Amino acid sequence: MTLTFPDLIRHLPALASQPRLPLVETATALHPMPNTGNRLGITLDIKRDDTLPLAMGGNKVRQLEYYLGQAQSAGCDTVLITGAVQSNFVRLCAAAARTQGWHPVAQLEDRVPNPDPAYATSGNVLLLRMLGAEIHHFHQGEDEAAADANLDRLARAQAERGRKPYVIHLGTGHPPWGGLGYAATAVECFLQYQARGEFPDHVVVPSGSGLTHAGFLAGARAIGWDVNILGICVRRDAQQQAARIAQRVREIETLAGLPTTVGAGDIQLSDNVLAPGYGRMNDAVAGAIAMAAQQDAILLDPVYSGRCFAGLVDHVESGVIAPGDRVCFLHTGGTPGIFAYGSDITGSAG
Repeated sequence: MTLTFPDLIRHLPALASQPRLPLVETATALHPMPNTGNRLGITLDIKRDDTLPLAMGGNKVRQLEYYLGQAQSAGCDTVLITGAVQSNFVRLCAAAARTQGWHPVAQLEDRVPNPDPAYATSGNVLLLRMLGAEIHHFHQGEDEAAADANLDRLARAQAERGRKPYVIHLGTGHPPWGGLGYAATAVECFLQYQARGEFPDHVVVPSGSGLTHAGFLAGARAIGWDVNILGICVRRDAQQQAARIAQRVREIETLAGLPTTVGAGDIQLSDNVLAPGYGRMNDAVAGAIAMAAQQDAILLDPVYSGRCFAGLVDHVESGVIAPGDRVCFLHTGGTPGIFAYGSDITGSAG
């Protein structure tokens, strides 16, 4: 089924009024994972946002359409963003900036204690250097507000050089424009299943900064899709993340002019596979990565997609996802990060 942005707007017209820099031309595929599904005793589909265009793809392309729409409307020529050393968002932001002839500034936060030299030089870092991004390092990796404040300081320095900067903040307290991209994605996914004449019982999504999870939830409920949306924590515990998602949902609804349709019961989160923390391998994540690769040749990274898939497996094992259920797994990408985590992955491959 071929879907374009105008198809989505017909179902969620509120999005049409927001500035958007088109980076996604058509819908990503919805593919079956038959071997993995059989092994887990479920019917499993994968939403292939890992195949989105631009510098090895990933879900952040959809978010950047709205952040960079704001930048374009403001006449900016420089974009600043912050994230972990192996951030997919940072890599894709630099790539998108280059397509517009803009200057990309990347702040890399030391969040993950990984001594492997490949972590600091390979994967997304290598691609950032290929893209010619201006790279800065930030050493208070778990202090989100401080990272954003330092990004603002870097933006002032860019302005002093005569550039017109646009800052993509990571923390709450700033408009979550990127969430609009996943409100649209929920419509896209719904229409794909509608064309099949069947719908999933669950959609499983990673929950980190919260914009993919909150955006998908807001978009789904806005069009009356009551599918069970299961968020898998990749950075914070479930209690902290639930408060964050509730806030982000309300902000996204306000930005898009959507009615308030998401209730507290709609926000479902699991942190069962989070330990020992963000960007760090554990047995569940290693097993999930090996299963997807060896059963259906689907490549997952340890930070987002692998941990999210580990959460899906945990939900099957705990009974949250029942035998025979149909499940849609949102693959958010992260392919370059696989190479930065090579020693972790090969050391635990099944």
